[in-house]
Amino acid sequence: MDALEIARWQFGITTVYHFMMVPLTIGLGLVVAILQTVWHRTGKVEFLRMTKFWGKLFLINFIMGVATGIVQEFQFGMAWSEYSRFVGDVFGAPLAMEALLAFFVESTFLGLWIFGWKQLRPGLHLTALWCAVIGSVVSAYFIIVANSWMQHPVGVTVVDGRPVMTDALAVFTNNTALVAFPHTVMGALGVAGAFLLGIAWYHLWQRRHDGIDTVAVVDGAAKRGKARSKERVVVGEAPGVPGRDRTDHAVWLKSLRIGAVVAMISFAGTAITGDLQGKLMFEQQPMKMAAAEAACHDGTGFSILSVGNVGSRNCDDVVAVMEVPGLLSFLAKGDFTTEVKGVNTLIPEYEQAYGTNLPDNPLYGDRAGRDVQYVPVMEVTYWGFRAMIGFGGLAAAAAAVALWLTRKGTVPQSRWLMRLAVVGILAPFGANAAGWIFTEMGRQPFVVAPNPAMAGSVDQVFMFTAAAVSPGVSAGEILTSLIVLTLVYAALMVVEVRLLWTYTRGGVASAMPELAHRADHGTHDDESHPGGKAADDVLAFAY
Repeated sequence: MDALEIARWQFGITTVYHFMMVPLTIGLGLVVAILQTVWHRTGKVEFLRMTKFWGKLFLINFIMGVATGIVQEFQFGMAWSEYSRFVGDVFGAPLAMEALLAFFVESTFLGLWIFGWKQLRPGLHLTALWCAVIGSVVSAYFIIVANSWMQHPVGVTVVDGRPVMTDALAVFTNNTALVAFPHTVMGALGVAGAFLLGIAWYHLWQRRHDGIDTVAVVDGAAKRGKARSKERVVVGEAPGVPGRDRTDHAVWLKSLRIGAVVAMISFAGTAITGDLQGKLMFEQQPMKMAAAEAACHDGTGFSILSVGNVGSRNCDDVVAVMEVPGLLSFLAKGDFTTEVKGVNTLIPEYEQAYGTNLPDNPLYGDRAGRDVQYVPVMEVTYWGFRAMIGFGGLAAAAAAVALWLTRKGTVPQSRWLMRLAVVGILAPFGANAAGWIFTEMGRQPFVVAPNPAMAGSVDQVFMFTAAAVSPGVSAGEILTSLIVLTLVYAALMVVEVRLLWTYTRGGVASAMPELAHRADHGTHDDESHPGGKAADDVLAFAY
């Protein structure tokens, strides 16, 4: 067993797991804040219900994200102590600001929002939510600043073999971070959009399945002397079921259509920011992008499908079965004629700049002197890049179809369409995960990738992943922690899925106990008040 490989598996599993919560927290938080803003401005009851229902699911996901995210910090010292020593002077600032400033603001104001439905004036209560949501976005930026420095180190001077930050502004305005941040936020909105669409579709379908809503033919306006008939939803009520009234229908229809619009906008945003990020990567990490295209030789064509042994050393036996001429040049340089360097051209350039073998240094242990494989795992980069684009495009296409299918004011009765809509929630999650896996594994064999602009400079910074692992931790110890953390995370996954499923099936009433109170007592409280006149406990919303 190799301690380095096990440590990489551990960090990969826990990080990808944690990142499942991050985009939903960011995206859904922004959506909930907008929904409450609309309710605050219009007083429409359906937006209050939407705020509370989606806010409840947001809280469940948020606390799970906190619980799983804490482990990431401990891993730096547990399994990656040499890496922590190397980047500590640079990472101290952004990580401290993320924890002490952004996360402190986020958690504090989120607490005020949770417990302030009756205690705070509506305007202050809304402000608290916006502060929490903005805190989460700012928190994400500081994390991306740290990650972007690993992708493209700037603003440092090398002192005794370690980078020391000399220009904080350069670190915090790293062009890699400035492009990666909006790309990440747009991806998060895509997750939120699909989340709204899938769950709202389920509830609209359930209303039709239960016979609450029906579709009938109604006479439309005459056009060119011919009478027009259209099918429209006839909204009903189920008096014996809390929350299943006419307003409930408006909640789900508006949630679905808002989710679809958000999903489509986010895909357009990720495509634009992704194009900018790709052009930057071709300059900063050309091997990563060549591997993403399985581009073994210089050329201009974008591979739609390549076959062969993509794991080979020089990928000579990789053949492009389908490709679009000129598209790779456009993605890299903005034109259709400039040739882009392939893997076989880049390998000798990397070997000349960074060596053919790992240094003979105690940090590398028994890995010292081994050949350096500058080509990342092409199965991961090639298919990860396509999975990122494919899942994102699939979610956007599904959103467009959903807008068309709900033009009658409800969803079709098909159970299979409902199941596809629910399963479709996973598509943007897959796109986000594939994007991060591609970004991180494509950087190998570096944990801190070199900045080409600093080539030959005494301040050039890079670190091989083989030197980053903790030297005093054995493979058995890391394997034990990997097994324990994976089991704990699996248990937490069961808890989160169970909670989300329970409150999703419960509908709006699961987040608004006052609806059940009114149904039980036959009262008609003023729902325009955040908690209604029913004496509900705020803890029922919180927990």
